[in-house]
Amino acid sequence: MGSVAHLEAVRITVGVDTHRDEHVAVALDALGKKVATTSMPTTPKGYRDLLAWAEGLGAVEGWGVEGTGSYGAGLARHLKSAEHLVHEVIRPNRSVRRRKGKSDLVDAEAAARAVQAGVAAGVPKSGEGAVEMIRVLQIARSSAVKQHTQAINSMRGLIVTAPSELREALRGLSVPRVVAACCLLRPGELATPTAAVKFALRGLARRHRDLTEEIKALDAELAPLTLKAAPRLTRLFGVGIQVAGQLLVTAGDNPSRLHSEESFASLCGVSPVEASSGQTRRHRLNRGGDRQANAALHRIVIVRLRHDEETQRYMAKRTAEGKSKREVIRCLKRYVANEVYAALMTSADNPQKAA
Repeated sequence: MGSVAHLEAVRITVGVDTHRDEHVAVALDALGKKVATTSMPTTPKGYRDLLAWAEGLGAVEGWGVEGTGSYGAGLARHLKSAEHLVHEVIRPNRSVRRRKGKSDLVDAEAAARAVQAGVAAGVPKSGEGAVEMIRVLQIARSSAVKQHTQAINSMRGLIVTAPSELREALRGLSVPRVVAACCLLRPGELATPTAAVKFALRGLARRHRDLTEEIKALDAELAPLTLKAAPRLTRLFGVGIQVAGQLLVTAGDNPSRLHSEESFASLCGVSPVEASSGQTRRHRLNRGGDRQANAALHRIVIVRLRHDEETQRYMAKRTAEGKSKREVIRCLKRYVANEVYAALMTSADNPQKAA
């Protein structure tokens, strides 16, 4: 009975340094004293063993897990399914590592101390709904778009240096017509430079054609998923399917983890950062946050500046006050972030609208 009471009295915090094949964990008691360390493989059995190890040490108050969006994603999902409190921990910066050194145990202990100090208060994305589906499809689409662009750029480069007869036949054609023409090329035996160019162009053209179909198929799947996940978000002026998808991925399947407009703005890198010193009071540009979300907000603002009269009037008013165009765009991105946050919260509060 005494040992059981002792276990119940011990409250621990666990920090985990995550890797591809193995996770390293350190447990601290309520006073910050190291209780135990362990390592487990990144398998379902490893996750179960790690959880059993922690619960065997005492009552687990919380977990600090590095890389919840990458190597730590599987462990974070397992811990959440077991109703444990998981905090997302940012990896130590270089200055800290220079002072304290770098090892898996050091990083795991730092993760646990970050939770105890209240520094690691972020809730990881759940990764269990429609937004996770959008994320993986967007990764495939982004890769296809990149290769699609590379294929046509390579074709253009080959056409510029192609033999005169072939170059003249393809000169001035639009991209679809160039691709269609190159798909029909017949290089024959590769005995001349002209035959080699035709062979290369045909391969690139067919790759471009296949990637075009792949992108269309991905778009056909992404559109209904995005509309269902956040219908109000897609109705905002200047927000298309791709922009909405990126903002959804940034917020995650559980946008309620973002407690305020300010936290979402900070996540997107559009919240001014205090840079005051002494009697000087000023703010500087936030260069942190999710840069893809920042770019999505920028695209919304650019569309509104071109087509929305109210946004155009705001730009004229602020520039008349002495603001530069770049500074006004930063202000507009902050306002747009508030609109996006409200739309995301509406979808999160209404399960029938969320996926």
